[in-house]
Amino acid sequence: MKSCNRFALLGVVLIGSTVGFAGGAEPQPWAVQPDLAAYFEAETARLRDACLADVHSLEDWKAKRGEYHRQLLEMLGLDPLPERTDLKATITGRVERDDFIVEKLHFQSRPGLYVTANLWLPKGLDGPAPAVLYVCGHGAVKIDGVSYGNKASYQHHGAWFARNGYVCLTIDTLQLGEIEGIHHGTYRYGMWWWNNRGYTSAGVEAWNCIRALDYLQSRPEVDGQRLGVTGRSGGGAYSWWISSIDERIKAAVPVAGITDLENHVVDGCVEGHCDCMFMVNTYRWDYPQVAAMVAPRALMLENSDTDRIFPLEGVIRTHAKVRDIYRLHNAAEQFGLVITPGPHKDTQELRVPAFRWFNKHLKGDESLLAMAAEKLMEPAELKVFDKLPEDQLNTTIHETFVPTAPPPEIPKNQAQWQAMRDGWMEALRTKVFRGWPEEGRPVDLKEQSSVERKGLVLRQYTYCSQDHVILPLFVARPAGAKGDAKVVLRVLDNDGWSNWSKALDWGAAPSDEQFDRSFGGLQETLVFAVPRGIGPTAWSGDEKKQTQIRRRFMLLGQTADGMRVWDVRRAVQAARSIKGLEGAPLRIEAKGQAAGLVVYASLFEPAIKELVLDQLPTNHREGPILLNVRRFLDMPQATAMAAERAAITAGDLNEATEYASAVAQKLGWQPLAGRSPD
Repeated sequence: MKSCNRFALLGVVLIGSTVGFAGGAEPQPWAVQPDLAAYFEAETARLRDACLADVHSLEDWKAKRGEYHRQLLEMLGLDPLPERTDLKATITGRVERDDFIVEKLHFQSRPGLYVTANLWLPKGLDGPAPAVLYVCGHGAVKIDGVSYGNKASYQHHGAWFARNGYVCLTIDTLQLGEIEGIHHGTYRYGMWWWNNRGYTSAGVEAWNCIRALDYLQSRPEVDGQRLGVTGRSGGGAYSWWISSIDERIKAAVPVAGITDLENHVVDGCVEGHCDCMFMVNTYRWDYPQVAAMVAPRALMLENSDTDRIFPLEGVIRTHAKVRDIYRLHNAAEQFGLVITPGPHKDTQELRVPAFRWFNKHLKGDESLLAMAAEKLMEPAELKVFDKLPEDQLNTTIHETFVPTAPPPEIPKNQAQWQAMRDGWMEALRTKVFRGWPEEGRPVDLKEQSSVERKGLVLRQYTYCSQDHVILPLFVARPAGAKGDAKVVLRVLDNDGWSNWSKALDWGAAPSDEQFDRSFGGLQETLVFAVPRGIGPTAWSGDEKKQTQIRRRFMLLGQTADGMRVWDVRRAVQAARSIKGLEGAPLRIEAKGQAAGLVVYASLFEPAIKELVLDQLPTNHREGPILLNVRRFLDMPQATAMAAERAAITAGDLNEATEYASAVAQKLGWQPLAGRSPD
């Protein structure tokens, strides 16, 4: 776990330099330093200020809540909800003590997705009892390489509930269960395609909780109208998910499991959390909106005052916004806040108020507690499987949990194509690029320096992509060129920048041979654009720091690549605002990942009339990483949409360009050419 220091990301040095073109010009000071910390702070503030800001009355809340519920399910990968298939619940063992019984069991929340669990039952029940779903935090119990599940770590909670008249179902999580799946796709394993899929391991945990409630309601010992949920840390987060999306929960106590975006993004707490703590933030929520979905049901927020990964300030801010929604319901007594002394730890000071909250709201009992929560069993006594099932999908569920768009068909006619295209474009606007700024802001183009060499005028500019993102634009143009000369915009990735920066005098002046090789015989206007985080604006830091920068974008309902598509759009607008280039035909060239960015930018910028693409990614598993995109389309569909709008020259044929070629041939568009850019 890492501590949360405000602007922790300022440890990332943003590269700036003194830049000049070759030919004897004096180097010019150049302040192209996107203020990354300020950017994240401003974007976070925008979401914070919008959170629940349009809810002024109970009528407002009731009118919006249904759509909020649908949005939250979607952001968890649960819209539509998966089929409630047979749970195939199986009890593999039973352990008895003087005052309780533990059943060791598993069920399948969907075929092949196993949930291992312990059901804690009080002895001597004279009727159906209230039940609590206990969802575990990250408490691994592993002996000699064998996982006993985090249910063994948190067993004392189940024991207390059973000894005090509750049925308690304690379920293992995907990451630390007896069958060990993955929570850490973006956090540790570089599985950025999770963003493309709209997948988060939080969705699996939420679905497992839904099916756990189904199981509890199937048991004769359980009063299905008196269900509660609690857990701490990761279990605190899962308590939020299930309480917010499933109204069968009548009382909830999430412990140290939620705070706001300011803590996560600005203060850096995201660096202490794996992916299961976060939804795919398509609709750009701040986290109080998740908690508010529980109102007016009984909800108590618990935290400790020196918790490093759920800091007190964010918990207090979250409580204040959620309290307003409870007040609209005249249900302030249904919402509680407990702050205890101590760090991020499962303490008795946190347990006692939680137990009393359930007694009050599930039993109507407000008497004092007389029993502590204790661990009473060995991990081996709680283990469900002797041998793990061969048909389990837990270890690969991230590959299938969220459906992807089917392979595209060749449209039969223009009308069918238009329907397909319009659907994809709507998805791009509302689900993929929702985190873009508003359109129409001036690019604020500023010339930084100019020099003439060997008949070429070389200029460097800066332009504003969005608040706190100032990017470079380089222009090489024959002296005396007419305004109607063709403009070629080259969008560079890191390799492209490394090559071209030598000719642009980034550092040392190039030789005449190098200059001639780069610009010799140039008869058109050549513009170089470098999106954020690449080349001169690269974010420094080790691989872990780079990972956490990208995860901050994710929490804001963006991706770094998605915002780079925006940067390309703004580069096009900036190039066309240069005097003499306003109406010139525009060709845009790119290679590799940059080619993928260019394809998407071309769908929104009508000025782009020609694309030259080399090594275009075949699919989004290769990149670029765009939020949710694979739920709706892949690179073949995007390339086909681009081909309708602009002439495409492709450096090589692959699945993406072949589909675009087939659509072009069917509908009579200009065919794709097959030449690589220089």
